[in-house]
Amino acid sequence: MSEHTQVHTAAGDLVPTPGQTVGPFFGFALPYERGHELVPPSTPGAVRLHGTVYDGAGDPVPDAILEISQAGADGRVHGQEGTLARDGMTWSGWGRCPTTRAGTYSFTTVVPGPVDGAAPFFAVVVFARGLLNRLFTRAYLPGDDAALAADPLLSSLDEADRATLVAVAEDDGSLRFDIRLQGEGETAFLTYPRHDA
Repeated sequence: MSEHTQVHTAAGDLVPTPGQTVGPFFGFALPYERGHELVPPSTPGAVRLHGTVYDGAGDPVPDAILEISQAGADGRVHGQEGTLARDGMTWSGWGRCPTTRAGTYSFTTVVPGPVDGAAPFFAVVVFARGLLNRLFTRAYLPGDDAALAADPLLSSLDEADRATLVAVAEDDGSLRFDIRLQGEGETAFLTYPRHDA
């Protein structure tokens, strides 16, 4: 038995073993009905946040899952985080969407308001094949250059990384946010305290 597969020492202490990816089995239990609709599409002020997830070779990832969480249009983080309720009345500010075979995703939501002086953004989590853990990033709203320049996180990044965190306003009023897992134009990913990267 190699040192990498041995799980106990002679003294009985646990020895860490390397992580392994299994699956992905995301389609088995994680998606749920209307998980991509934080609000019904007919809601006044509803907006579509959409894009494509790309791997390091620039190919679309057909089996990823994205989660978003956000403040409401009033800038307040409220509601029932993580709730699966999609009754048109309960605002959770949270949704989950698998990518299509073409690597695309789409959420129907509202434009978030600013929280604590930061520029408005969607918090995005990515689960995908080949990842030992989920990835965290943000999709900032485009258009308010002063707010983006003053944002504490964005202002701490170089210009190339900042550009990967700002969504693009489409002609139809939607917001496009493509995610590149690695390689040229890789999306800037975040780590948080107590999160194993």
